[in-house]
Amino acid sequence: MSESATPGSAAGLLARTPSAALVVSAIASVQFGSALAATLFRQLGPGDTVFLRLASAAIVLLLIRRPHLRKRTRHELLLAGAFGMVLAAMNLSFYESLDRIPLGIAVTLEFVGPLTVAVAGARRRIDRLWIVLALIGILTLTRGAVGDLNALGVVLALSAGCLWGTYILLNARLGRAFEGSTGLTLSIGIAALVALPVGLAGASRLLDPASLALASAVGVLSSVIPYSFELEALRRIAPAIFGVLMSLEPAIAALAGFLVLGQSLSARALLGIALVVVASVGASRSAIKPLIAV
Repeated sequence: MSESATPGSAAGLLARTPSAALVVSAIASVQFGSALAATLFRQLGPGDTVFLRLASAAIVLLLIRRPHLRKRTRHELLLAGAFGMVLAAMNLSFYESLDRIPLGIAVTLEFVGPLTVAVAGARRRIDRLWIVLALIGILTLTRGAVGDLNALGVVLALSAGCLWGTYILLNARLGRAFEGSTGLTLSIGIAALVALPVGLAGASRLLDPASLALASAVGVLSSVIPYSFELEALRRIAPAIFGVLMSLEPAIAALAGFLVLGQSLSARALLGIALVVVASVGASRSAIKPLIAV
Protein backbone atom coordinates (compact mmCIF):
# COMPACT_ATOMS: atom_id res chain seq x y z
CA MET A 1 0.00 0.00 0.00
CA SER A 2 1.43 3.38 -0.92
CA GLU A 3 1.57 6.40 1.33
CA SER A 4 -1.16 8.14 -0.59
CA ALA A 5 -3.57 5.26 -0.25
CA THR A 6 -6.88 5.84 1.43
CA PRO A 7 -6.70 4.92 5.14
CA GLY A 8 -8.14 1.47 5.83
CA SER A 9 -10.72 0.40 8.34
CA ALA A 10 -8.04 -0.08 11.02
CA ALA A 11 -6.92 3.55 10.70
CA GLY A 12 -10.53 4.70 10.76
CA LEU A 13 -11.18 2.68 13.90
CA LEU A 14 -8.18 4.26 15.62
CA ALA A 15 -9.41 7.72 14.68
CA ARG A 16 -12.82 7.00 16.27
CA THR A 17 -11.44 5.46 19.47
CA PRO A 18 -11.26 7.78 22.51
CA SER A 19 -7.69 8.90 23.22
CA ALA A 20 -7.74 7.64 26.82
CA ALA A 21 -8.75 4.16 25.62
CA LEU A 22 -5.90 4.18 23.09
CA VAL A 23 -3.37 5.05 25.79
CA VAL A 24 -4.61 2.35 28.18
CA SER A 25 -4.59 -0.24 25.38
CA ALA A 26 -1.06 0.79 24.42
CA ILE A 27 0.12 0.37 28.02
CA ALA A 28 -1.44 -3.10 28.28
CA SER A 29 0.12 -4.17 24.99
CA VAL A 30 3.63 -2.97 25.85
CA GLN A 31 3.59 -4.49 29.34
CA PHE A 32 2.43 -7.91 28.20
CA GLY A 33 5.07 -7.62 25.49
CA SER A 34 7.64 -6.89 28.20
CA ALA A 35 6.54 -10.00 30.08
CA LEU A 36 7.14 -12.06 26.94
CA ALA A 37 10.51 -10.34 26.48
CA ALA A 38 11.49 -11.42 30.00
CA THR A 39 11.06 -15.02 28.93
CA LEU A 40 13.16 -14.29 25.83
CA PHE A 41 16.06 -13.13 28.01
CA ARG A 42 16.68 -16.81 28.77
CA GLN A 43 17.84 -17.36 25.19
CA LEU A 44 19.06 -13.88 24.22
CA GLY A 45 20.66 -10.95 25.99
CA PRO A 46 18.82 -7.61 26.35
CA GLY A 47 20.61 -6.02 23.39
CA ASP A 48 19.69 -8.85 21.00
CA THR A 49 16.10 -8.74 22.26
CA VAL A 50 15.84 -5.01 21.58
CA PHE A 51 17.22 -5.39 18.06
CA LEU A 52 14.83 -8.22 17.18
CA ARG A 53 11.91 -6.29 18.69
CA LEU A 54 12.61 -3.16 16.64
CA ALA A 55 13.53 -5.03 13.44
CA SER A 56 10.37 -7.16 13.49
CA ALA A 57 8.25 -4.08 14.20
CA ALA A 58 9.85 -2.22 11.30
CA ILE A 59 9.16 -5.13 8.93
CA VAL A 60 5.50 -5.34 9.98
CA LEU A 61 4.98 -1.60 9.51
CA LEU A 62 6.70 -1.65 6.10
CA LEU A 63 4.37 -4.44 5.00
CA ILE A 64 1.38 -2.36 6.10
CA ARG A 65 2.45 0.87 4.42
CA ARG A 66 5.58 1.75 2.46
CA PRO A 67 6.54 5.38 3.09
CA HIS A 68 7.63 7.72 0.30
CA LEU A 69 10.45 10.12 1.13
CA ARG A 70 10.64 12.36 -1.93
CA LYS A 71 8.07 14.91 -0.76
CA ARG A 72 9.34 15.08 2.81
CA THR A 73 11.13 18.17 4.07
CA ARG A 74 14.53 18.07 5.73
CA HIS A 75 12.90 19.06 9.02
CA GLU A 76 10.44 16.14 8.85
CA LEU A 77 13.20 13.64 8.11
CA LEU A 78 15.33 14.98 10.94
CA LEU A 79 12.35 14.69 13.29
CA ALA A 80 11.80 11.05 12.30
CA GLY A 81 15.52 10.39 12.74
CA ALA A 82 15.61 11.97 16.19
CA PHE A 83 12.55 9.98 17.26
CA GLY A 84 14.13 6.77 15.98
CA MET A 85 17.34 7.36 17.92
CA VAL A 86 15.36 8.10 21.08
CA LEU A 87 13.37 4.88 20.58
CA ALA A 88 16.53 2.81 20.24
CA ALA A 89 18.27 4.41 23.22
CA MET A 90 15.15 4.19 25.41
CA ASN A 91 14.61 0.49 24.70
CA LEU A 92 18.28 -0.41 25.09
CA SER A 93 18.55 1.46 28.41
CA PHE A 94 15.38 -0.10 29.79
CA TYR A 95 16.15 -3.68 28.75
CA GLU A 96 19.70 -3.37 30.11
CA SER A 97 18.23 -2.15 33.41
CA LEU A 98 15.91 -5.17 33.49
CA ASP A 99 19.00 -7.35 33.29
CA ARG A 100 20.21 -5.83 36.58
CA ILE A 101 17.22 -4.83 38.73
CA PRO A 102 13.65 -6.19 39.24
CA LEU A 103 11.02 -5.38 36.61
CA GLY A 104 8.65 -3.57 38.97
CA ILE A 105 11.33 -1.24 40.30
CA ALA A 106 12.73 -0.62 36.80
CA VAL A 107 9.29 0.40 35.50
CA THR A 108 8.76 2.59 38.54
CA LEU A 109 12.09 4.38 38.13
CA GLU A 110 11.48 4.77 34.39
CA PHE A 111 8.20 6.53 35.13
CA VAL A 112 10.18 9.64 36.13
CA GLY A 113 9.92 10.68 32.46
CA PRO A 114 6.12 10.75 32.03
CA LEU A 115 5.70 12.14 35.55
CA THR A 116 8.04 15.03 34.75
CA VAL A 117 6.05 15.79 31.60
CA ALA A 118 2.85 15.76 33.65
CA VAL A 119 4.27 18.04 36.35
CA ALA A 120 5.58 20.48 33.75
CA GLY A 121 2.14 20.74 32.14
CA ALA A 122 0.05 20.94 35.33
CA ARG A 123 -2.02 24.11 35.63
CA ARG A 124 -4.81 23.40 38.13
CA ARG A 125 -4.70 22.16 41.71
CA ILE A 126 -6.67 19.03 40.82
CA ASP A 127 -4.05 18.12 38.19
CA ARG A 128 -1.32 18.35 40.80
CA LEU A 129 -3.38 16.18 43.15
CA TRP A 130 -3.46 13.33 40.62
CA ILE A 131 0.28 13.69 40.04
CA VAL A 132 1.05 13.54 43.77
CA LEU A 133 -1.27 10.54 44.23
CA ALA A 134 0.40 8.73 41.34
CA LEU A 135 3.82 9.46 42.82
CA ILE A 136 2.77 8.06 46.22
CA GLY A 137 1.48 4.91 44.52
CA ILE A 138 4.70 4.47 42.57
CA LEU A 139 6.82 4.91 45.69
CA THR A 140 4.64 2.35 47.47
CA LEU A 141 5.22 -0.13 44.65
CA THR A 142 8.99 0.09 45.16
CA ARG A 143 8.49 -1.22 48.74
CA GLY A 144 11.14 1.25 49.83
CA ALA A 145 13.90 -1.26 49.04
CA VAL A 146 16.37 0.57 46.80
CA GLY A 147 19.54 0.44 48.91
CA ASP A 148 20.72 -2.96 47.61
CA LEU A 149 19.93 -2.33 43.96
CA ASN A 150 22.57 -2.49 41.27
CA ALA A 151 23.73 1.12 40.81
CA LEU A 152 24.16 0.81 37.04
CA GLY A 153 20.70 -0.71 36.75
CA VAL A 154 19.19 2.26 38.58
CA VAL A 155 21.07 4.74 36.36
CA LEU A 156 19.94 2.90 33.21
CA ALA A 157 16.29 2.88 34.36
CA LEU A 158 16.41 6.59 35.16
CA SER A 159 18.05 7.24 31.79
CA ALA A 160 15.26 5.30 30.10
CA GLY A 161 12.80 7.49 32.01
CA CYS A 162 14.40 10.69 30.72
CA LEU A 163 14.28 9.28 27.19
CA TRP A 164 10.64 8.29 27.75
CA GLY A 165 9.79 11.91 28.56
CA THR A 166 11.56 12.99 25.36
CA TYR A 167 9.70 10.25 23.48
CA ILE A 168 6.33 11.70 24.58
CA LEU A 169 7.18 15.19 23.35
CA LEU A 170 8.69 14.01 20.05
CA ASN A 171 5.82 11.59 19.44
CA ALA A 172 3.34 14.46 19.63
CA ARG A 173 5.33 16.42 17.05
CA LEU A 174 5.75 13.36 14.81
CA GLY A 175 1.99 12.77 14.76
CA ARG A 176 1.38 16.33 13.60
CA ALA A 177 4.12 16.24 10.95
CA PHE A 178 3.23 12.90 9.31
CA GLU A 179 -0.10 11.43 8.33
CA GLY A 180 -1.02 7.85 9.21
CA SER A 181 1.84 5.57 10.24
CA THR A 182 4.42 7.08 7.87
CA GLY A 183 6.49 8.84 10.53
CA LEU A 184 6.34 5.86 12.86
CA THR A 185 7.50 3.47 10.12
CA LEU A 186 10.48 5.68 9.32
CA SER A 187 11.40 6.13 12.97
CA ILE A 188 11.24 2.46 13.92
CA GLY A 189 13.29 1.58 10.83
CA ILE A 190 15.94 4.06 11.97
CA ALA A 191 15.74 2.70 15.53
CA ALA A 192 16.38 -0.83 14.22
CA LEU A 193 19.44 0.40 12.30
CA VAL A 194 20.76 2.14 15.44
CA ALA A 195 20.36 -1.11 17.40
CA LEU A 196 21.89 -3.22 14.60
CA PRO A 197 25.49 -3.19 15.95
CA VAL A 198 24.22 -4.50 19.30
CA GLY A 199 22.23 -7.21 17.53
CA LEU A 200 25.20 -8.27 15.38
CA ALA A 201 27.22 -8.86 18.56
CA GLY A 202 24.99 -11.88 19.25
CA ALA A 203 24.31 -12.86 15.63
CA SER A 204 24.67 -16.59 16.27
CA ARG A 205 21.84 -16.49 18.84
CA LEU A 206 19.53 -14.59 16.47
CA LEU A 207 19.16 -17.58 14.14
CA ASP A 208 17.14 -19.70 16.55
CA PRO A 209 13.61 -20.08 15.05
CA ALA A 210 11.84 -20.13 18.42
CA SER A 211 13.63 -16.96 19.52
CA LEU A 212 12.81 -15.25 16.23
CA ALA A 213 9.12 -16.13 16.54
CA LEU A 214 8.90 -14.93 20.13
CA ALA A 215 10.83 -11.75 19.30
CA SER A 216 8.38 -11.03 16.46
CA ALA A 217 5.49 -11.32 18.91
CA VAL A 218 7.32 -8.99 21.31
CA GLY A 219 7.87 -6.55 18.44
CA VAL A 220 4.18 -6.41 17.61
CA LEU A 221 3.02 -6.18 21.24
CA SER A 222 5.75 -3.84 22.47
CA SER A 223 6.26 -1.62 19.42
CA VAL A 224 3.75 -1.82 16.55
CA ILE A 225 0.54 -1.71 18.61
CA PRO A 226 1.53 0.67 21.44
CA TYR A 227 3.47 3.15 19.29
CA SER A 228 0.63 3.30 16.74
CA PHE A 229 -1.97 3.83 19.47
CA GLU A 230 0.11 6.44 21.27
CA LEU A 231 0.84 8.30 18.03
CA GLU A 232 -2.90 8.61 17.33
CA ALA A 233 -3.70 9.59 20.93
CA LEU A 234 -1.03 12.29 21.00
CA ARG A 235 -2.60 13.86 17.92
CA ARG A 236 -5.61 14.71 20.09
CA ILE A 237 -4.51 15.18 23.71
CA ALA A 238 -1.83 17.27 25.39
CA PRO A 239 1.48 15.55 26.29
CA ALA A 240 0.89 16.51 29.94
CA ILE A 241 -2.41 14.57 30.07
CA PHE A 242 -0.74 11.67 28.26
CA GLY A 243 2.02 11.69 30.88
CA VAL A 244 -0.44 11.40 33.76
CA LEU A 245 -2.40 8.62 32.03
CA MET A 246 0.85 6.68 31.76
CA SER A 247 0.75 6.32 35.55
CA LEU A 248 -1.20 3.13 34.83
CA GLU A 249 2.07 1.61 33.58
CA PRO A 250 3.31 0.12 36.91
CA ALA A 251 -0.13 -1.30 37.70
CA ILE A 252 -0.53 -3.06 34.36
CA ALA A 253 3.10 -4.20 34.51
CA ALA A 254 2.34 -5.90 37.84
CA LEU A 255 -0.75 -7.54 36.34
CA ALA A 256 1.21 -8.77 33.31
CA GLY A 257 3.89 -10.16 35.62
CA PHE A 258 1.25 -12.00 37.62
CA LEU A 259 -0.59 -13.47 34.62
CA VAL A 260 2.39 -14.28 32.38
CA LEU A 261 5.28 -14.81 34.78
CA GLY A 262 3.40 -15.97 37.89
CA GLN A 263 4.76 -13.14 40.06
CA SER A 264 2.76 -12.75 43.28
CA LEU A 265 1.56 -9.38 44.58
CA SER A 266 1.93 -8.25 48.20
CA ALA A 267 -0.67 -6.18 50.05
CA ARG A 268 1.63 -3.17 49.83
CA ALA A 269 2.00 -3.63 46.07
CA LEU A 270 -1.78 -3.86 45.71
CA LEU A 271 -2.13 -0.60 47.67
CA GLY A 272 0.35 1.09 45.36
CA ILE A 273 -1.51 -0.20 42.32
CA ALA A 274 -4.82 1.10 43.72
CA LEU A 275 -3.36 4.57 44.29
CA VAL A 276 -1.95 4.69 40.77
CA VAL A 277 -5.25 3.53 39.24
CA VAL A 278 -7.21 6.19 41.18
CA ALA A 279 -4.78 8.85 39.97
CA SER A 280 -5.14 7.66 36.39
CA VAL A 281 -8.94 7.63 36.59
CA GLY A 282 -8.85 11.18 37.96
CA ALA A 283 -6.55 12.28 35.17
CA SER A 284 -8.86 10.66 32.60
CA ARG A 285 -11.86 12.57 33.97
CA SER A 286 -9.87 15.81 33.78
CA ALA A 287 -9.14 15.01 30.14
CA ILE A 288 -12.82 14.64 29.15
CA LYS A 289 -13.20 18.25 27.97
CA PRO A 290 -10.08 18.26 25.78
CA LEU A 291 -11.18 14.97 24.21
CA ILE A 292 -14.67 16.32 23.43
CA ALA A 293 -13.21 19.52 22.01
CA VAL A 294 -11.50 17.60 19.23
